[in-house]
Amino acid sequence: MLMTPFGTQSVPGCIPTLSVGTINTHRIPMRIKPDQLPAALHKKLAPAYLISGDEPLQLQEAADAVRAAARQAGFTGRVVFFVESSGFDWSRLLEAMDSSPLFGERNVLDLRLNGAPDKKGVAALLRYAARATPDNLLLISLPKLKPAEQKAEWFNALDKVGVVVQVWPLEGGQLLDWLERRLQSRGLVADRGSVQLLASLVEGNLLAAAQEVEKLHVLHGNGRIGNEHILAAVADRSRYDVFTLGDAILAGQSARIVKVLTMLQATGEAAPIVLWALTRDIRLLLALHGAGAEGFDAQLRSHKTPDKRKPLLQRALRRLSVPQLHQLLLLAARTDAAIKGMADDDPWDGLLHVALGLAGCPVVVAEV
Repeated sequence: MLMTPFGTQSVPGCIPTLSVGTINTHRIPMRIKPDQLPAALHKKLAPAYLISGDEPLQLQEAADAVRAAARQAGFTGRVVFFVESSGFDWSRLLEAMDSSPLFGERNVLDLRLNGAPDKKGVAALLRYAARATPDNLLLISLPKLKPAEQKAEWFNALDKVGVVVQVWPLEGGQLLDWLERRLQSRGLVADRGSVQLLASLVEGNLLAAAQEVEKLHVLHGNGRIGNEHILAAVADRSRYDVFTLGDAILAGQSARIVKVLTMLQATGEAAPIVLWALTRDIRLLLALHGAGAEGFDAQLRSHKTPDKRKPLLQRALRRLSVPQLHQLLLLAARTDAAIKGMADDDPWDGLLHVALGLAGCPVVVAEV
């Protein structure tokens, strides 16, 4: 990954690491905040984790932390369920719960809800809570629940056997503390005034704050930063876009590719847009290979390619063969599946490999 999820970092002053290889199926109810989750995960894993809230970054990173701890504990399989309507077939979850693991494989059942479960969902979750086994770990992500929904039978049943992570928006001193920890996790140090400036610029948006921290790390590395660095980073945003990335790729500038792609991720560029730009250039290069020297300019005109890109494309054609470009299309398709949640690969890792492959670095597409 280009970005390290904050939810997977250790928290100073927490309880020392204990065994994570065993699921604890007999435990008292536990409701914790996101910043308490890393310490809890270093103890025995619970058979269920319910993460609820409307703050997307904390929600995502808490789920990432659970998945990472599960992998470390030997849960090598993962089955993802998207429950987007009342028509969801809950028998799929029941089958996954009851299926015998192959070759000792243990699974994370990754259940993503858009609200409280319906009647069939309640029955399925109650069944899981009553029959939790070490072979499965249930991870539920869903929006903030109403107080009445937190008193429901299914919620209390999961609360008794698992861990409930309640995600709340951060404000005031909590936001400043979170920003300081975020900066420290990337090797950056800032005084309280600079942290307050950063908080005011992102207007309490944690995702924007995380992106700015990543950008500051890319620009300055480890060390102390002040107001001038923060203000300059905000002004620097326009220097990095998919067109800058495309030119760096065609020029074969691998170091710049890594920097620009990292910056695009840090500033919140959508992964599908980056993939679109990469596949557009792959298909253009394939078309230019087929056109030959006599049809080169005609292809550039049909694709509405600026004249300044002509020498870059010629350079790329000399280093990339047609089979190599087809291989990159396969890798792009796999990355597209990761972006859509249909593969376990990290989308930004996939984008990096496609980009470096276009720049002329060796790329191997694993069989799936």
